[in-house]
Amino acid sequence: MKPRITVITIGVDDLEASLRFYRDGLGFQTEGIVGKEFEYGAVVFFQLQPGLRLALWPRASIAHDTGLSAGRASPTEMTLGHNVTSKAEVDSVMAKARAAGAAIIKAAHDTFWGGYSGYFQDPDGHLWEVVWNPQWSE
Repeated sequence: MKPRITVITIGVDDLEASLRFYRDGLGFQTEGIVGKEFEYGAVVFFQLQPGLRLALWPRASIAHDTGLSAGRASPTEMTLGHNVTSKAEVDSVMAKARAAGAAIIKAAHDTFWGGYSGYFQDPDGHLWEVVWNPQWSE
């Protein structure tokens, strides 16, 4: 299998609230909720970078589509990494996330590996790491 991820879908409990957090709070661009005309079809897409989208889809819709029972969400199952170009940008993104209503889980700090990062959770508990890695260039 050739690795080719084009959509990262995260389950949400309140699609409207999650849309407001990402669009209005963090400034992500979107057409808004699409697919309302289909039962279990309402979804929000954000273009993150060429070839990669973030989708918000209700957990109930994911459970229905897959046939799996909706279980308890766990924020430690995965993180979404947002890499930036400086420590100051980490601080700026963390402040924007806080203002949008994110829970700051771990304030931005110098890391043991030489970078700088912090963690926040969106309204559904999804964990984001905002990180500057001096070994990576944009």
